[in-house]
Amino acid sequence: MTISTSANTCTMRRRCLALLLALPVLQPGAALAQVSIPPADPSKFEPSTLANLPPPPAAIGLPTLQTQLSCGPLQQRLQGTLAAASGSWSVTVADARGRLLADYNGTVPRVPASNQKLVSSAFALDRLGPDYRLSTRLWQFPDGSLRLTGEGDPDLALPQLQRFAMLAMGSGGSTGTGGGAVRLELAEEPRQEWWPSGWHPGDRTFAYGAPITRLAVTSNAIHDAVTNPPSRLQALLQRSMEQQGGRVQMAMVSARAPLPGGAVLLHEELSAPMHNLLSLANSDSHNFTAEVLMRQAAGTWDLGQARTRTSQWLFAQSMPMQGVQIADGSGLDRANRLTSRFLTALLLRMDQHPYGRNYMASMAVAGQRGSLRNLYNGTSLQGRFYGKTGTLTGVRAISGILLTNDGPRYVSTIGIGSSNPNTVIGQVLRNVQDTSLCPI
Repeated sequence: MTISTSANTCTMRRRCLALLLALPVLQPGAALAQVSIPPADPSKFEPSTLANLPPPPAAIGLPTLQTQLSCGPLQQRLQGTLAAASGSWSVTVADARGRLLADYNGTVPRVPASNQKLVSSAFALDRLGPDYRLSTRLWQFPDGSLRLTGEGDPDLALPQLQRFAMLAMGSGGSTGTGGGAVRLELAEEPRQEWWPSGWHPGDRTFAYGAPITRLAVTSNAIHDAVTNPPSRLQALLQRSMEQQGGRVQMAMVSARAPLPGGAVLLHEELSAPMHNLLSLANSDSHNFTAEVLMRQAAGTWDLGQARTRTSQWLFAQSMPMQGVQIADGSGLDRANRLTSRFLTALLLRMDQHPYGRNYMASMAVAGQRGSLRNLYNGTSLQGRFYGKTGTLTGVRAISGILLTNDGPRYVSTIGIGSSNPNTVIGQVLRNVQDTSLCPI
């Protein structure tokens, strides 16, 4: 039995700050300053002659990835680089105008490993925006009972639980001096939904394969996965309340059940903003966060529905969907299928997005940050390639944006069974970096 492993597993940290680029992004919904203007007297105005305006210009569409190769020299160079393992690699390269500079097995569906996170993070950024935050909330019902709800904050930890415990004691019937027990419900997904069905059972005991739940203390991982998150949560809450002299009666309820009428929000703990969560998913390749982002963007924690809505969003972006199959949000499921041409088209599309800077800033950087920090140090690629890595047993994928003297190049590489994939990918990227092969 082969157990897949991930080289993109990150060590959990309290906060993963994205390094945003300097150019600010205009946020939607910004309020205009209100200026008080006295009402005009319509009797003082006369009808004016309408000006003869020219017709509006034709709409200018965003560049899309072309289907015809436009740079023979680069194509030939890549063919030489990949000749020794021609069937093992898919490579696609495009420029900012959408020109397909090179394409090698670009339409062959491959297991993308953690390059799948480029999909879930793009979906979440587009649907939710860079300032969106996940929330964990404490509600009080008319009968005095309480309910704790969550959205999968990967940084939920003991300090937040202690605040919830203190507030629950003051609001749910316990005074801390012998009062009645707090009645607290914990809203969670059913156990059969904690792991995508395609995740190998052997992966589920490691931190990178931790269960995906709404109330996940430290992302349901310590050194290894916490395989029964509700039990751990109940133990931590009970200990916190007992330390403060309170008593609690806890019960599990479905997170999909609606709140009763008259529910009042007592307290809310917010996660780091979306651009930080994106960096945790893309730069550090955190599986739990990527799964949560896909579910939140889809508006449902039903994984089947979330997959369908992700695919619908991709179709709406005019992505080349032939052979594409979405199985999860992180890439740990080997049923995922992407093509290098699809990933290149997605990178091109997101670089044109209003939040494109946030997307690029969330990626690892060659020789500097995240899962690429130890790759291509001291080469021309260091600090010039922003990308997402992906690793499963027998799979190595790196896709991202390469900054060149002639503008960005969007590159996707997926290798299956290659004996020295990082070296091959480095050669591919340096070939792309030689812009003399593809003059503008």
